[in-house]
Amino acid sequence: MSSPQDAPGMAVDLLSSRRGSLLGRLFGAQETWIALAILVLGIVVSLISAKFATPGNLLNVFQNACFIGLMALGMTPVIISGGIDISVGSILGLCGVTYGMVLNADMPLGVGIAATLALGALCGAFNGAVIAYIKLPPFVVTLATLSIGRSLALVVTNNEVFYTFGRATDAMITLGGGYSFGLPNVVYALIVGVLILHFLLRMTRWGRYVFAIGGNEDAARLAGIPVDLIKISTYAFGGLMAAVTAVFLVGWLGAVTNAVGTGYELQVIAATVIGGASLTGGFGTALGAAIGAVLVEVIRNALLIAGVNPFWQGTFVGSFILAAVLLERIRSMRR
Repeated sequence: MSSPQDAPGMAVDLLSSRRGSLLGRLFGAQETWIALAILVLGIVVSLISAKFATPGNLLNVFQNACFIGLMALGMTPVIISGGIDISVGSILGLCGVTYGMVLNADMPLGVGIAATLALGALCGAFNGAVIAYIKLPPFVVTLATLSIGRSLALVVTNNEVFYTFGRATDAMITLGGGYSFGLPNVVYALIVGVLILHFLLRMTRWGRYVFAIGGNEDAARLAGIPVDLIKISTYAFGGLMAAVTAVFLVGWLGAVTNAVGTGYELQVIAATVIGGASLTGGFGTALGAAIGAVLVEVIRNALLIAGVNPFWQGTFVGSFILAAVLLERIRSMRR
């Protein structure tokens, strides 16, 4: 039994232990290392070219990252549950042209947004239903819908570009490409998205079910978790976030073509994985997805500023993906 004289020392030991555990969690989080990588990369590129650190360029980097970040938020529950969705770029394109066509028909902005969000969620739910009930591999299903979505975008637009959006033109551009309090509106959308997804994953039964399915699907079924419905909901959420991105991206561009979103799926998956989501399922965070998106965009912008051939972008992003997966493997072995 300890004496009163030992109490101060014990208190100090407990305090040190808590601080150590807090620091351990902080430096054990992949988000911390990705944030440090962004900082180091930014400093290095700033030394090479002062253009990188200018307020205008940094704001442009952050704005571009937000589009990928919104979609990465949608990809996060999918990957946590053990799936993957490579059709999000095509869903973005299909939602973008739908948004443009509805507004071009002189419909109110609210109607255009509602139709776009509904279409995105429906496309994602379709992917999830096929995967959950027909038991086809997620990669195969979403590869097929990637092609279908891009083809439908061509069909419904007849390969036309939309530059006018009826009476909603000004409101659409203000929403998607406008600024509030000195920051692009899409930045606030990403912040709200991170907070909402963090709450859903950490504070709700749905979030616990998503992690359980990704950790061990068979055990989740035996525990009575509605695995199929949860899977469908994760893909529907991914499609919904692609539609949200379409609303902001079309407003920022001020025009829409059927090529919108081409190649985005690779950047989205890269951002999600770099941000700490495990491709084997069972782990991922909302904040990690957002930070991963920023790193992907910083790499792209840094290479351009530094005068590096843009063809090297894929090599650098791919290297960071491998490093992120390796880091997660090491962390898993330590756990």
